[in-house]
Amino acid sequence: MRKVQELKASQVYRVCDLGSLNVDSTDDLKPCEDFIGQKRAVDAIMFGLGMEYGEYNIYLAGPTGVGKSTTIETILDRVAKEKPTPGDWCYVYNFQNPNEPRAIDLPTGRGKAFKRDMDEFLQVLKTDIPRAFESKEFEEQRQNVMNEFQRKKNNLFEELQKKGAENQIQVQFSPTGIITIPLVEGKPVTQESYAALDDATKEEIQARKEKIDNLVAESLKTARKVENDAGEKIKELEKRVALFSVGQIIETLREKYTSFPKVIDYLDQMQKNILENIEIFLPEKNVPQAGMPFMMRGPQQPSPQFTEYKVNVVIDNSLTEGAPVIFETNPTYNNLFGSIEKEVRFGAMFTDFTMIQAGSLAKANGGYIVLEILDMFKYPFIWDALKKAIENEELRIEDIYQQYGFSGPVGIRPEPIKLDVKVIMAGNSYMYQMLYSYDEDFRKLFKVKADFDSVVERNDETISQYSCFIRTICDRDSLKPFDRSGIERVIEYSSRLSGDQNKLSVQLGSITKILKEADYWSRAEGDEGTTRREHVEKAIEEKVYRSNMVEEKIQESIAKGVIMVDTEGMVTGQINGLAVYNMGDYAFGKPSRITCETYMGTEGLVNIERRARMSGNIHDKGVLILSGYIGSNYAQKVPLSLSASIGFEQTYEMIDGDSASAAELIVLFSSLSGVPVKQSLAITGSVNQKGQIQPIGGVNEKIEGFFEVCKAKGLTGEQGVVIPFQNVKNLMLKKGVVEAIKAGKFHIYPVETIEQATETMTGKEAGKRGESGKFKRGTINYLVDKKLREFAEDYRKFGRPQRPARKAAENTDK
Repeated sequence: MRKVQELKASQVYRVCDLGSLNVDSTDDLKPCEDFIGQKRAVDAIMFGLGMEYGEYNIYLAGPTGVGKSTTIETILDRVAKEKPTPGDWCYVYNFQNPNEPRAIDLPTGRGKAFKRDMDEFLQVLKTDIPRAFESKEFEEQRQNVMNEFQRKKNNLFEELQKKGAENQIQVQFSPTGIITIPLVEGKPVTQESYAALDDATKEEIQARKEKIDNLVAESLKTARKVENDAGEKIKELEKRVALFSVGQIIETLREKYTSFPKVIDYLDQMQKNILENIEIFLPEKNVPQAGMPFMMRGPQQPSPQFTEYKVNVVIDNSLTEGAPVIFETNPTYNNLFGSIEKEVRFGAMFTDFTMIQAGSLAKANGGYIVLEILDMFKYPFIWDALKKAIENEELRIEDIYQQYGFSGPVGIRPEPIKLDVKVIMAGNSYMYQMLYSYDEDFRKLFKVKADFDSVVERNDETISQYSCFIRTICDRDSLKPFDRSGIERVIEYSSRLSGDQNKLSVQLGSITKILKEADYWSRAEGDEGTTRREHVEKAIEEKVYRSNMVEEKIQESIAKGVIMVDTEGMVTGQINGLAVYNMGDYAFGKPSRITCETYMGTEGLVNIERRARMSGNIHDKGVLILSGYIGSNYAQKVPLSLSASIGFEQTYEMIDGDSASAAELIVLFSSLSGVPVKQSLAITGSVNQKGQIQPIGGVNEKIEGFFEVCKAKGLTGEQGVVIPFQNVKNLMLKKGVVEAIKAGKFHIYPVETIEQATETMTGKEAGKRGESGKFKRGTINYLVDKKLREFAEDYRKFGRPQRPARKAAENTDK
């Protein structure tokens, strides 16, 4: 068996040396223009941007702080400039259906020009039409029509009076109508005189009156027709005058927008509406009727503001260069899809097409929009509406509250806008997996996944990029330059964050935070020069200090003996395990005493935490693996007659993970063999059924946690930690631990097998089976096997039927 080699100080911390860069400070570097690693993600983004299909939207997957937003912003800034600038979108009044405003798309910048043309045209309408109707020519023509109507009317009534005289019937005109009165001897007949007449005379008068009444009815009908004809002539005259006033301007607009059918159709409908509602342009026609000063117009009636002839430019790209890029950080429904605003008029809510406001999705039309996936689920209706918009390639600006039955004014339904936008969604990998598994639309619409890694290889290229990144942050945030030692310490800190000596963390948010804090401490010390290694060290130490109160309380309890952890001597059935406590912004290691008691029985390994429901599934699995190892190595020919209880002492919270399984197996060996375990050492590592030690997480925190306990109780030069050999590359220990290792006061032992770990923890040979199948006498395995055989034999004896004794007893009874 290979002897365990203690690690040197150079193996537990990889120092960064920028000698190959030949720089004294960040002033000697150029700002970073490349992405630090992330080739896979960048290639995926470029692929997604190049696919001109609606379903090839992009999901940026990765943890927070790895530069997803910065990367996509940089790429889009380059790509968008090479794309054509999209056109404008306007909403205009729908004269055929006022509740459904029409959407018109125009080339870039033409939307604003169209609005300006219509505003100028409206001013012409307000001035030229009233002026034309006030002209002498119009009044003369109108008066001629009225005179002709009056002449025909007079002739008609004169003829009626003449007919009446011929039939001795007087025809009188009154405000209530035309009255016919019979005459007798040239005088009107009264009621009394009519009653005195004989029947023949009465019949004769009645016949004459009925004849004239019929003539009156025919005359009135003819008069109404003449009046209607006169009204039509006046209307035609007004239309001719109005068309003469504005027709040339409308024709000019038609020529200007001849290549836009929607605009031409709108102008045709507008002209028709103007000619049918000329009275709204005349001042006297706009005065409310007496007795109704607060009468409001319905939505289909022309308004005094002439809203029908205005243009609402909802998307104006006149100042946009290339394709638009929108980062929507607060995607409420209105912010994302647009809104229809309302205003109060005479105590009631009112809206029209001029109050339609575009949202981020409309502003990004023809370009790109970047969203956060978690924001999609913070607000109601957003996610489903976004998927419908992408799938149907159209954007509907609607009143979401009215859609779901909330009260409000009579709404409008604007015509949908054709949507052509690349949606880029940023989020973590867990959300991607959830949506991909449970949302069919997501799989169909987001076919490109850009996977961001949290670490990159630590080599000359990435170190150079990292150094340039530090220069970029210094320039962006006006930080003092970092000297060579400061840059080196930041890179070393990045390796610590990555959990690997050979990698660098690209959680650039955390790195930026340390850069800013190091700059602060440099300035706080009144240093006018550069930010150096000691300033970065200070920033890291202060960051830890702000978060490690719980760790210090636990260390204090251990030092006072409240939490019992031994760091000296040897004890049978007791070992120091290591665990990591994660406080969110800070993680630290804590040693825990693990004990084991063994006795004859058939329960096997009893996990006390499991029985108390204080362990997680992974920890339970680790304990079950120990049963497999014990059975495989010691119960091939002898039944396992063992009961063993293993527990974490003074632990009052949930325990999970299998990193203590090696410690649990060794303490089991100790209890069975009677060989004590060194309390000056702690161990971390999982073990499989073959006895191989497997790597674990949080190795730095675990080592540092035990070191702090040993330091508080006094370093003896014997203390240390046993770790899986695979975790050596993960070591980036704190300065104090490295110095103690260098001074020989603390030790790190990497092991590959449970035998190596057992020998290191006990100082006694583990032992292997010889050719005879038996373990070497005096070794731990020999003692364990011996104890288990004794348990099996005693259990067999205890459980053997006592038949001879019973027979003897029976004979005695007889």
